Amino acid sequence: MISDRIKELRKDKSISQKTLGQKIGVSQKAIDYWERGVNEPKASYIIALADYFGVSADYLLGIKEE
Repeated sequence: MISDRIKELRKDKSISQKTLGQKIGVSQKAIDYWERGVNEPKASYIIALADYFGVSADYLLGIKEE
């Protein structure tokens, strides 16, 4: 679920994986892995993603809809 949300939010902002990575302090490869569901972001990166996209961590995790 988080993989889909990250990809959807990134595409809505029309930014690349590399740009998103630069904004939150991770590599493009990390974003790619998160979006493909290979890995999941640590709590600190979930918070950074939520802040960047202006959504709640619960939304990213699929716990609630925004």
